[in-house]
Amino acid sequence: MPHVHVIHENPVWTAPIFEAFQALDLPYRNWDLSEGEFDLSAAPPEGVFYNRMSASAHTRDHRYAPEYASAVINWLEAHDRRVINGSRAIQLELSKAAQYAALNAAGIATPRTRTTLGRQALLRAARSFDGRFITKHNRAGKGLGVHLFEDVSELEAWLDGSDYEPPVDGIMLVQQYIQAPEPFITRVEFIGGELLYAVRVDTSSGFQLCPAEACALPGATQEMFRVIEHFDHPLVKQYRDFLRANRIQIAGIEFIVDGDGHAYTYDINTNTNYNPEAEAVANVSGAHMLARYLAGEQARLRYATGMDAAA
Repeated sequence: MPHVHVIHENPVWTAPIFEAFQALDLPYRNWDLSEGEFDLSAAPPEGVFYNRMSASAHTRDHRYAPEYASAVINWLEAHDRRVINGSRAIQLELSKAAQYAALNAAGIATPRTRTTLGRQALLRAARSFDGRFITKHNRAGKGLGVHLFEDVSELEAWLDGSDYEPPVDGIMLVQQYIQAPEPFITRVEFIGGELLYAVRVDTSSGFQLCPAEACALPGATQEMFRVIEHFDHPLVKQYRDFLRANRIQIAGIEFIVDGDGHAYTYDINTNTNYNPEAEAVANVSGAHMLARYLAGEQARLRYATGMDAAA
């Protein structure tokens, strides 16, 4: 029987998914790519491959795991293996500039953003904004490099201070600050390219908005994440079409609405996590629905390859 192979580098984030697999008796393989080797001249194993590689891998001392995962995924796709969140997904996961370019091409509004390499270019870009602006790492995750500045002098002081952390790929984004009437953003979760649910996320504690239990910040409110009942928004269809066009099956997409009611999409998470407290209140489980989706993909593979008949 073909297995579901889970490509990742963080066992903490995969634990809830593996528990859901076990509850369904779904055969799986834990493929931790924090290190490894494979034979390019050989064929990959059969099965469904689910990519959960994260842009923040370097924060766990897995600096080159995403590059290695890209090589593995290219090998799998060259052999026509079924890859969930394949090469296009990892490309967007590792570059917010690539995300914004793709979103804009699809007609989805994003905040005005300038992409910079080098200190002087960063300062020049910052001077082009009127009023407050934010910075963020191009290759990020977990809110890396996201800071709000009142003016360029504050940015210079941060760059010269001990708290400054350079982006792992050298690329820093300067972005228009979107002021929301209330301190929250909306994160829309998709599985199999279809809406799972949306979450209202309280931003009072800052920009680190990872929903996984392991990401919880000290002092964060108990209800930082809340599943929105009967969520309906025009962006849902646009996101669904966007994911289909970019061959992405599983994602969490975040947007913010300004005081005039304009929505701006600013992040695509192809390595998405689910908040257990919010799900418990809403009586839903992203990990369980994900396991069911992958079980369906496994069943389709077995039928397409005739493995059921052979068994």
